[in-house]
Amino acid sequence: MSDLFTPLRLGQLELDNRIVIAPMCQYSAKDGAATDWHLMHLGNLALSGAGLLILEATGVEPEARISPADLGLWSDATEAALGDVIRRIRVYSPIKFGIQLGHAGRKASSQVPWEGSAQVPPGAGGWVPFGPSAVPFRPEDVTPIALDAGGLERVKTAFADTARRAARIGFEAVEIHGAHGYLLHQFLSPLSNQRTDAYGGSLDNRMRFPLEVYEAVRAALPAHIPVIMRVSATDWVEGGWDLEQTIAFAHALKDRGLDAIHVSSGGLSQLQQIPVGPGYQVPFAAAIKAATGLPTIAVGLITSPTMAQEILAAGEADAIALARGILYDPRWPWHAAAALGDSVHAAPQYLRCQPSGLRHLFR
Repeated sequence: MSDLFTPLRLGQLELDNRIVIAPMCQYSAKDGAATDWHLMHLGNLALSGAGLLILEATGVEPEARISPADLGLWSDATEAALGDVIRRIRVYSPIKFGIQLGHAGRKASSQVPWEGSAQVPPGAGGWVPFGPSAVPFRPEDVTPIALDAGGLERVKTAFADTARRAARIGFEAVEIHGAHGYLLHQFLSPLSNQRTDAYGGSLDNRMRFPLEVYEAVRAALPAHIPVIMRVSATDWVEGGWDLEQTIAFAHALKDRGLDAIHVSSGGLSQLQQIPVGPGYQVPFAAAIKAATGLPTIAVGLITSPTMAQEILAAGEADAIALARGILYDPRWPWHAAAALGDSVHAAPQYLRCQPSGLRHLFR
């Protein structure tokens, strides 16, 4: 058996293999509620044979959404809509489901990508965003409201409440979004966090709120549900958040019982200079894994089964996450199993499509 198709344990959760479908925003919710698009999209990916499917960034409050069309889980109505989607998919798929809980912070209230991603002003269906400081993402954006003590408590409570809703729905893992320039990443980076209180300045202070959110989520969930933290390992900007600080944050999270870390990069500043290429973020995952021993998920232009297998065999990560690549090829795990001589779960309705030369591919 290849490393890619070896089972993986995250806390008390055992995954069938080490292929993770990364969160990918769909911008297709209605007032935060999941729609038929989510049933089709997630149902398709749930038949992929991956070990874990993590849902898109899900707003913990209405103002947490990246766009007005983002998925949310802050009310009984949004819980019922998403719960219905997941229950219907589970009838046909044994895949493990995770959900990413997020708050966009100063990057909230944006148009959907296919309409340009510009900020939607308050008078046109948008809202004034929140952030660690009154510093907008782009000069033309509305200046965010710096969260005061009450706001910090509100957001922390919202993360915990949303985690409880996720557990009631039956999600088997929860990922906290601390990457890509969204609220928790904004607190971590000195480029966006210009506070002078206990939540700004030193590294310990900038880590304080993200760690409090993690602790609130962990406390809200039963022990059998693992918690994953998504991080940007670097801002790709001089003087910003970097790998050394990420490793310190990972150590602090490990001390508090984190089950796994999902390593990405960038998204905080328009000044970022990213040398994009195959596996360009893997060295960050490898460094964090080596320094902390945390189960680590690598992501970012990992496109071939051979590349994924080599990363795992070299000990650079414990799991491989796919995003755009699995949208392009929703049967990537099937093809990976075929290429590596392994087997993968397939729905019985699809067993007849097994190629004649690969009689042991499906199980």
